[in-house]
Amino acid sequence: MKKNSRIYIAGHTGFLGSALVRCLRKQGYNNLILKTHRELDLTARLRVEKFFQQEKPEYVFLMAARVGGIWANNTYPAEFIYQNLAIQNNVIDSAYKAGVKKLLFPGSACMYPKFCPQPMKPDYLLTGVIEPTNEPFAVAKIAGIKMCQAYNRQYKTNFISAVPATVYGPGDHFDKNGHVAAGLLERFYNAAKNNDKEVVIWGSGKPKREFIFIDDAADAFIFLMKNYSSSELINIGGSIELSVKALANKIKVITGFKGKIVCDTSKPDGILRRSLDSAPLIALGWQAKTSLDDGLKATCVWKWGSYDGK
Repeated sequence: MKKNSRIYIAGHTGFLGSALVRCLRKQGYNNLILKTHRELDLTARLRVEKFFQQEKPEYVFLMAARVGGIWANNTYPAEFIYQNLAIQNNVIDSAYKAGVKKLLFPGSACMYPKFCPQPMKPDYLLTGVIEPTNEPFAVAKIAGIKMCQAYNRQYKTNFISAVPATVYGPGDHFDKNGHVAAGLLERFYNAAKNNDKEVVIWGSGKPKREFIFIDDAADAFIFLMKNYSSSELINIGGSIELSVKALANKIKVITGFKGKIVCDTSKPDGILRRSLDSAPLIALGWQAKTSLDDGLKATCVWKWGSYDGK
């Protein structure tokens, strides 16, 4: 992938997509193809085919997706499976027909079985049941990975798939549609600002997650586009794993909240542990650079201009 290669970032205004655009531009890539949803609805088959034939991108980062946390997945399961399948099918098939040199499709750690051995390896995919709260989204993502592998096998394409750890950072949704870190930052920052006595977090607080800063994830995608060509799924770990309760305590300190943390055990926990085996990526020469404290502070500054709610 050269600095002037025609690179299409599907979903460039989204969480992952916007970070990818930042990182590509920072690294000197100057021929980016960007289309908003208004300009190009990726669920519209004929429009997507026409776009690829006209624009002829050489490289594609398929960042476009319907995403969200447990609440969003539970509330909108139909949209999560339909929209993601439609986007993937249209973009991957159109990329093949237009002769795209390489495509990267991001999976999700929630694809792995609910009772998966830890850390999770790509070989564990489809070896057990999926956590029900993530199932529609996870099934769509698995289908995208299998579609890339099928096209590589039959059409000799170069479509790769990678699974990032739980991503956090600037650009996430700071509401019920957001990921765990963004949701907690929102609650604790506002609680510190309002001098609230307590903050309620969903579930027992025991589930563990591996976190990766959004810009590190984007950097890994670019690294893989330049250095990895295999149908085998590859994990992108952040090397930072802790429980939701420990994350809440860390955010409590960062935001200056002085009250109590209350766990609402009537809410679902989701998968109890989600850690990725990233040894193959590390062997290629890539590792995450951003500490959790630095990443959380940077996220607060992006959102509110400071990280201390006081």
